Amino acid sequence: MTKSTMSKLAVLVLVAGFAAGCANTIRGMGADTANAVDATQDAGRNIERSTY
Repeated sequence: MTKSTMSKLAVLVLVAGFAAGCANTIRGMGADTANAVDATQDAGRNIERSTY
């Protein structure tokens, strides 16, 4: 293989690695957001129950 081909292959591998890392980060942010929404809803229900 030539240096040009090796360079292109290396760049492709790096881009694929970064894309996979971003996908995991976005998935984690989605899970964190869902957990925050659930916690907020639970807190609201607890407050609603405590006032009666």
